[in-house]
Amino acid sequence: MPVAVAVESPLTDEFRSLIGELNTVLLALSPPEFCFHMTAEQMAEAATTVFVAREGSEAIGCGALRRHGDGIGEVKRMYTRPGHQGRGVGGLILTEIEALARREGLSRLVLETGHRHPAAWRVYERGGFCRCGPVLDYPDSPFSVFYEKPLTA
Repeated sequence: MPVAVAVESPLTDEFRSLIGELNTVLLALSPPEFCFHMTAEQMAEAATTVFVAREGSEAIGCGALRRHGDGIGEVKRMYTRPGHQGRGVGGLILTEIEALARREGLSRLVLETGHRHPAAWRVYERGGFCRCGPVLDYPDSPFSVFYEKPLTA
């Protein structure tokens, strides 16, 4: 069955379940003070657009675009359920995030991810992101890896 990615509300029980799973994964890999979660309520604010990947009616992954000043967009809350990993779902979500950022005229995408997330690194690197130093207001720490991608020439 094909995977479809669309903008959805983060204020559903189904989405809360997805980010609950993501939070559990992240807390198993990094100290809590270096897990930069957003709640569903924070994700429902106007500066953030949430994407959900579905296979049929089942939500199998998510990600979000959070807008900051100076033309910067941030990739947030990327997650694919374990039974669906390795099938390109993360790449599909990332493509939709980037497409929206480009339509809105953002000049750069950035993100912070954990130091023990090689599968996530592959998704970002395949999507054209390059490692960089700390972005936005994230602390420079051994628990974080930062990426960026310019969207304009």
